[in-house]
Amino acid sequence: MSLIVKICGLSTPATLDVALQAGADMVGFVFFPASPRHLDLPRARELGAQVRSRAGKVALTVDADDAALGDIIEALRPDLLQLHGKETVARIREIKRRFGLPVMKAIGVETSADLATLPDYVAAADRVLFDARPPKDATRPGGLGVPFDWRLLENLALEIPFMLSGGLAASNVHDAVRVTRAGGVDVSSGVESAPGVKDAGMIDAFIRAARAAEIKLRETTSHVG
Repeated sequence: MSLIVKICGLSTPATLDVALQAGADMVGFVFFPASPRHLDLPRARELGAQVRSRAGKVALTVDADDAALGDIIEALRPDLLQLHGKETVARIREIKRRFGLPVMKAIGVETSADLATLPDYVAAADRVLFDARPPKDATRPGGLGVPFDWRLLENLALEIPFMLSGGLAASNVHDAVRVTRAGGVDVSSGVESAPGVKDAGMIDAFIRAARAAEIKLRETTSHVG
C-alpha cells in the first residue's frame, strides 16, 4: 500500500499548487482561529475549487460545533474531516452520522499512557493521526513542530489506517516511516519558513524525501520476506 503524503495548513493558491504538482495525496486546510494557518470560509472555497480532484481535501477542526462544521463543509467540500481537539468517541460517531464524511481523529502522544484510549477511537474513526501531545500552556493542539518518541508506535497493528505527524521534515521523515511503518505522513510547520508561511522548496523536498522513504521501506520489507 502506498504511503499517503499530506501537506497541512495550506493557505495560498501558490503553495497549494506546489503541493499538488509535487504529488501530495492529501492537502489540509485549518479552521481554527488560534492557528496562524486558519482559513476563513471565502478563502477555503477558493482553495477547495483549485484542488479539484488532484488530491484529497482535509478539513482540520478543533472541537467545532455542528454549525461551524456545516459551514466548513459547504465551503471546502472536504473528503475527510480531521478532528484535532478533545472530541469524544460519541462526538465522532455523531459527526459521521450527521455529515456523512469519513473522520480522522488526532491523538496527542507523549508516553505509552496516551495510547490507552486508542481502541475506542479505532472503533469510531476511519483513520487515526498520531501527533505530539502539546504542552499544557499551548494555545493550539498541533502544528507545533515537535516530534514524539516514534518507538511508542513500533509494531502497532490497527484495524484502520494511521498517519504520523509532529515535527516531521524532509530530514527525518525516512526515520519516522522506518520506525513506525505508518501508512501516511502529515507535515505542516516542517515545510514553513515562518509560522503559517509555507515554503515551496521545503514542500517539494518533503514530498521527495517521503517518496524515497516509501521506496526504501518497500525494498527492506521485500528483502525480509
